Amino acid sequence: MSFNNLYNNYIFKFPKTIIVLLFSSLIFFGYFANNLIIDASSDTLILEGDKDLEYTQLVGKRYYSPDFLILAYSPNEDLFSSNTLKNIEDISDKLLKIKNVASVTSILNVPILLSPPRPITELIENIPTIESDNIDLDLVKNEFINSPLYSDNLVSKDFKTTSIIINLKEDIIGIKLRDERNIFRKNKSDSVISSTDLEKLLIIEKKYNTHKKDLKRINEETIKEIRNIIKPFKDKEVIFLGGLGMITNDVINYVKQDLKIFGFSILFFLIITLIIIFRQLRWIVIPIVTCFFSVVITSGILGIFGWNITIISSNFISLQLIFTMAISVHLTVKYRELFHIHSNYNQKELLVKTLSSMVKPCVYTVATTIVGFSSLVFSGLLPVINFGWMMSIGIVISLLCSFILFPVLQIYLDKVTPNLSFEKMLPIPEIFSRISTFIGKRIIFIALIIFIISIIGIIQLRVENSFIDYFKNNSEIYKGMKLIDQKLGGTTLLDITIDLDSEIKEEVYINDEDSFEDDEFDFLDEDSEAISASNQLFFTSTKMELINSIHDYLEKQPEIGKVMSFATLLKVGKILNNNNDLDIIQLALLYSELPDKYKNIIISPYLSIEDNQAKFSLRVIDSMPDLRRNELINRLKLEIPNEVNISKDRVHYSNVLILYNNMLQSLFKSQILTLGTVIILLLLMFLMLFRSLKTSLIALFPNVISISLVLGFMGWFRIPLDMMTITIAAISMGIAVDNTIHYIYRYRNELKKDNDYSLAMHRTHMSIGFALYYTSVTIIVGFCILIFSNFIPSIYFGVLTSLAMLMALLSSLILLPQLLILFKPFDN
Repeated sequence: MSFNNLYNNYIFKFPKTIIVLLFSSLIFFGYFANNLIIDASSDTLILEGDKDLEYTQLVGKRYYSPDFLILAYSPNEDLFSSNTLKNIEDISDKLLKIKNVASVTSILNVPILLSPPRPITELIENIPTIESDNIDLDLVKNEFINSPLYSDNLVSKDFKTTSIIINLKEDIIGIKLRDERNIFRKNKSDSVISSTDLEKLLIIEKKYNTHKKDLKRINEETIKEIRNIIKPFKDKEVIFLGGLGMITNDVINYVKQDLKIFGFSILFFLIITLIIIFRQLRWIVIPIVTCFFSVVITSGILGIFGWNITIISSNFISLQLIFTMAISVHLTVKYRELFHIHSNYNQKELLVKTLSSMVKPCVYTVATTIVGFSSLVFSGLLPVINFGWMMSIGIVISLLCSFILFPVLQIYLDKVTPNLSFEKMLPIPEIFSRISTFIGKRIIFIALIIFIISIIGIIQLRVENSFIDYFKNNSEIYKGMKLIDQKLGGTTLLDITIDLDSEIKEEVYINDEDSFEDDEFDFLDEDSEAISASNQLFFTSTKMELINSIHDYLEKQPEIGKVMSFATLLKVGKILNNNNDLDIIQLALLYSELPDKYKNIIISPYLSIEDNQAKFSLRVIDSMPDLRRNELINRLKLEIPNEVNISKDRVHYSNVLILYNNMLQSLFKSQILTLGTVIILLLLMFLMLFRSLKTSLIALFPNVISISLVLGFMGWFRIPLDMMTITIAAISMGIAVDNTIHYIYRYRNELKKDNDYSLAMHRTHMSIGFALYYTSVTIIVGFCILIFSNFIPSIYFGVLTSLAMLMALLSSLILLPQLLILFKPFDN
């Protein structure tokens, strides 16, 4: 069946039925669109099958490490003033009443170990806190400022800021479901899963996703309650909430806010631009209605499949608006052109002619755009893969909606003479045509210079993900993260675990002055089993020296803020022991007899005797200028084994910094390093369309220039490639390819009239050139509004998308025509 017959026999024959089906589809998919949620959890930002992820989860089980939030509190009065202590007490009491809070750690309840120093046995029997009787606050202040346990962690060096750690309840159900899911997933990846287990996996996946939604809601409520608690203090004093959970929650809120506020703002500016350009109601209503149908139907499909919007895919609606608007504008411009060429055609004939003329270039633009987004499928990161599929599905939906709604909405309308006043007032395509002619062959030289400059910029591109840089300097979240970063030891977490030597090659070392006969340990004679032999053998001097050496090395690294490990306690213990290292018996005593509430603070997070391991928890200073996370990780991996002379296989790295860095490096490789593959695929698509290698290479060159310039712009202006901007290459490719195909397709038809390349250029500019110009202007004006967002990634997206549109327009209307004139690909 021919394309014309399809419309005549179905679309135009049953327009009312088609309209009913369309609105029924809108209601159906609109219902499922409500299932679409924004998910910014750590699960969406890590690689599937990442070995470091498995190890991070293993470390979480071995060591006491609850999820936590931080309150950074800088009171107007001294930290030990009665008002300040009363405020901390009130805040802590209210925090403990929150359902999801397990415990609160503050200066009120941490163990006081050095004020004054006492023998370990005496200290263990009665560990004081600041609220204990007969406490010398001057000594405690000195301990908090200078103690390796509390300085730059619990309090700042200047003693003006303190942290209140909010430990959240362990997600036992979520961990259990995750572990079960991982086992089945591994079996599936190894192709050893049965059909029964596959059904179980689907059930567990569903339960896990449902639990994640519940947990997200609980975390939102927890953060809201915490902010309500600290709100009365914010008017007079400085207090901020921090922590990864808070960042995730606020990123979701920023994305939601931008979708609401700027979504309507973009729509408003799109309408205004359409009014200015076309000045007729139908050419405003049809593109907007088409955009609405496309977005709702696509959102409904995503809702049915359970694909959530993540940080990476949060702009898919905006991108779909671009591609839908482009198709609608091309159809509109073609209709208006044919109206004057075939003035005797009735409405139905005009519509069929418009659609049949545009179907081939539009189908090819959709196909090549999908190829542009195909690189996302190779990322290894599920949300990015889903984003690639989202865009592919969305673009196909946009094509179908445009080619159905455009004729159906007009079949009952009379023809109307197009208002061409804007074209006559601002014939921009004609100006571009003259510019292209004036510059001539020199445009190729200019393009090569731009390309070289862009390559230099691309070389300067850096792959970084700094959450603090997502927010403006005057925002609450930025100020809070900055305060924690600079006063309380950093924000981004990195764990390093060391496999200790399991062979006992050393004699038990005990200081002479601390022998077993010492009165201090007389109580052990009756209950020596309190300190097990395995505990004693664990705390050998060689192991303790190794832990100390690595700790000291880490503290010297400028990018690292606070370092916490068992060495922290060793340093405190040395002060307690008259500046002598603690021996095996003393260390084993501490481990065995220290109350759990204190042990969970200073020992359990850093030692695993059962696994013969030690862990170092460090925080990276996220706000440090020119921080290079990947370089830091690689340096640590190289230097730590050499520093302490151990095998690199005994050193393991985990937690947020590692997982996010792995994700970024994978994205960089899949997006930037596979661009060559995508370009080859586009070349093949061009060969299928134009059936000429010369024409295909000509079509490819402006696209390469456009993409290079956008990426070069990012390099020159120090815009990092992160999880929000990494997809800009695919976006730029998709935008640039559309313009190229539409221009060459029309140019070839115009050339057939007189075989004059220059005249064909002018005619092409005055026809399809207006569609390219209108689309670009509409999108650029609409997306420039994003520069007023409070969310930096949204600003980058608006600027880079507008730049990509501008470059696509200039390369299509200035560079591409001269390439066609110079190389004359259609002579045969």
